[in-house]
Amino acid sequence: MSDPPPTPLLTLRGIGKSFLGVRVLDDVDLDVAPGEVHAVVGENGAGKSTLMKIVSGGYAPDGGTVEFAGATRTFRGPRDAQRAGIGIIHQEFNLLPERTVAENVYLGHEPVRRGLVDRRGMVERTTRLLASIGETTLPADARVGQLGVAQQQVVEIAKALALDARLLIMDEPTAALADHEVELLYGLVRRLQERGIGLLYVSHRLAEVFDLSSRITVLKDGRRVTTVDTESTTADELVRHMVGRELSSYYPDRAAPEDRGPVRLNLRDAGNRKLRDVNLQLRAGEVLGIGGLQGSGRSALARAIFGVSPFTTGDVTLDDRPVRLRSPRTAMRAGIAYVTEDRKGEGIVPRQSVLDNALLASRAVFAARSGRPARTARVRELLAAVEIRGAGDDQEIRFLSGGNQQKVVLARWLALNPRILLFDEPTRGIDVGAKSAIHDLVRRLARDGAAVLMISSDLPELLGMSDRIVVMRDGHVAGELPAGATEEEVVALAVGTALETTA
Repeated sequence: MSDPPPTPLLTLRGIGKSFLGVRVLDDVDLDVAPGEVHAVVGENGAGKSTLMKIVSGGYAPDGGTVEFAGATRTFRGPRDAQRAGIGIIHQEFNLLPERTVAENVYLGHEPVRRGLVDRRGMVERTTRLLASIGETTLPADARVGQLGVAQQQVVEIAKALALDARLLIMDEPTAALADHEVELLYGLVRRLQERGIGLLYVSHRLAEVFDLSSRITVLKDGRRVTTVDTESTTADELVRHMVGRELSSYYPDRAAPEDRGPVRLNLRDAGNRKLRDVNLQLRAGEVLGIGGLQGSGRSALARAIFGVSPFTTGDVTLDDRPVRLRSPRTAMRAGIAYVTEDRKGEGIVPRQSVLDNALLASRAVFAARSGRPARTARVRELLAAVEIRGAGDDQEIRFLSGGNQQKVVLARWLALNPRILLFDEPTRGIDVGAKSAIHDLVRRLARDGAAVLMISSDLPELLGMSDRIVVMRDGHVAGELPAGATEEEVVALAVGTALETTA
């Protein structure tokens, strides 16, 4: 006989939640066993974040039950859930940068000795706690603001463990990590499993879902579509459950050679503090992909073209006319749009409305009051055209999903009728359904005559979307590849290694 399944650490039954009459979760069941990694996937707006907030005490469900550690729970808030043994690691960390690792880990429940905070004891406890999850190189007295993203993530996990967490919720834990840091996270997750800690793992990255989880639950439109054993499913099946289409149909058709127009942007020996001797042409009607490792100069290239960190050497021409792009305002007036990789830090104003965010570029370029009603009407048309899912254009943009926020940013730039669009990681942190919509929109813009430069760390996306690929290395162009290039060819140029060929 096979062993009986372990008693669940967490059991959710019939969970429902509505906001202002809109049903965002409906009859959701889910359970997590001790030491299990249970992944939760779905499109933005599928209900993942709401469900995680219910588990962690941020929201109270309208219906259903939450059972944790063998008892039915009604959490009055996040602190109540923390005391019960549930921790959550948000995508945006909740740390105090000017305080030490130990001070962050024990914030609000500092050890006390003789009526005073026991700082030495706090450092010692933190050091032991870090060692228990395999982290021996992070000083407990280091200031958090001086740490890298991966180390800050370790601090967040240690904070939860200091409260004796038995269940950890990880929300997009690799979104801000470099590739080598993702492997470190994998090791950390496995050590947490060995301690018997259950993990709810929310991610858009299917590769890591398959690497780490034993079961996967798919949410769509607030309902549980299915829960499957990871080893018994495929990425294609998950995508069908999430969005109703095959993985192979992610990318729209590339431009035919005859569809590509004249050279819109020409860089000759262009450079600045981070770039040198960049030679590049971007044509109307094409999507030019920019590949390379982090720090290779990809984002620096986009920021130089847009005038954030202008070129100081070489020549730049737009439609065969020499230009000097000294500032973003100059670039915008020249017909250049820039969708930054840091959507939350640079792309949106979180506490302003959807409409105000969409009007930011128009207000910067057209200072005169005349024409404002027409520009506002045009922006509203664009917001409708990109099919944003939300409560209306007066809603604060911070309440939209990442994919819908990105659509607002796109509508902002489309209002200027740009001739050149610079996309830096346009689909980072958004789900497969929203990615597909962004891909279709990017290709449609190119077909309408725009020249598109797209930076992506996602190699399948880079290969699937690009008509040509320029690979950056150490601040200069390492080489160019045609459509249909392989991942191996891109990586070889990025790291400076020649591919071996067979006769």
